[in-house]
Amino acid sequence: MTYEEALSYLYSQLPMFSRIGAAAYKEDIHNTVALCDALDNPQNKFKSIHIAGTNGKGSTSHMLAAMLQQQGFKTGLYTSPHIKDFGERIRINGKMIDQDFVVAFTEKTKSICQDIQPSFFELTVAMAFEYFALHEVDIAVIETGLGGRLDSTNIINPILSIITNIGYDHTNLLGNTLEAISFEKAGIIKNNTPIVIGEYLQETKPVFEKKAHEMNAPILYASEIYETTLLENSHQFLKCKVTDKSNQHSEIFTLDLNGNYQLKNLRTILAAEKILATLGFEIDEPNEKLALANVKTITGLKGRWDVVSEAPLCIHDVAHNKDGISALLQQLKENHGNANYHFVIGFVNDKDISAVLELLPNNANYYFTNAHIPRALPHAELKALANEKNLVGESYDDVNEAISAAKKTANENDVIVVCGSFFILAEVNQ
Repeated sequence: MTYEEALSYLYSQLPMFSRIGAAAYKEDIHNTVALCDALDNPQNKFKSIHIAGTNGKGSTSHMLAAMLQQQGFKTGLYTSPHIKDFGERIRINGKMIDQDFVVAFTEKTKSICQDIQPSFFELTVAMAFEYFALHEVDIAVIETGLGGRLDSTNIINPILSIITNIGYDHTNLLGNTLEAISFEKAGIIKNNTPIVIGEYLQETKPVFEKKAHEMNAPILYASEIYETTLLENSHQFLKCKVTDKSNQHSEIFTLDLNGNYQLKNLRTILAAEKILATLGFEIDEPNEKLALANVKTITGLKGRWDVVSEAPLCIHDVAHNKDGISALLQQLKENHGNANYHFVIGFVNDKDISAVLELLPNNANYYFTNAHIPRALPHAELKALANEKNLVGESYDDVNEAISAAKKTANENDVIVVCGSFFILAEVNQ
């Protein structure tokens, strides 16, 4: 079996949420438990940090991994979905998983899979745990896939748990109230294990408090500890001031993740760092600052306000739900308020697309498109839905055609934004 054949097996033989949606979602962690039992429970052979949240958990995972790696800890990182390469999901010290290991693991678990019938996500979670255990990482940063309580990653016993925020996403699976969604995310809170909450709302804080009390888990609210102030945002970096509310001490940080929404993630990271220092993972200031200024280089993170070209400015961002699109629009207003906007946009069909479309400006230019996965909302349907919201544009079956059309229409002072889905960015050629 070659690497390509292994990936073909993983993609085609195992139910894959990113392709088919809810049909691939398993409402318990039984399969992951069975898989890891068969593998001698690799998840128990390394220390871990568990991260959940509606938005920001990917950026937070990468930022934290970059800091730990820069400090000299051998650091595993598990995130999903990938954009270009399967190996993006599983990394050690920024390096993607060895292809030979992917082949060997796929072959080794074929017979187990026949018995257990796992999903793609369940098997790749087990693969990550086995890889991190084999390579004896000092610590692994593990991002949940969907929710928390019933997520396949939730068989770990981390030294620290983090919930970035709560918003409306995957409501068909997690519930249609903030309280219900919070309950699912709070499922990662473990016995006697500290939990950092990045942001909370009036509806979500009681849910976190109750679960933390039940688990005897010390709880820390990042927004109550740190205040962040934006100082400068160029096309390539973000500079901000962080103030410790307990003593009013301030520090300046420069981030290469230059979406303004990263200010909230930075608070979460610094609160987590405070706890990690008490658990044997202290990060000194030079390594902290260097790592946060070079996250993309250190960990390979993509799709977070990536400026890919200028004149016209072209930005790629994986914003795909109401909160994510709202943050993106806010930054456009603050940084490029006088520009004409061109949105190359596509969605999967299980999002609350109407709520997102209502946020978008009707004086912008639109290029509706779709990814080539079963779960994608066809571009013509998206165009029809958008027209109902007075959003006007043409539709394209290929995102690259849509980008080409936008570049032909835009002048050098305009802004082109490619967003709406990880899977749209995955098909961009550049």
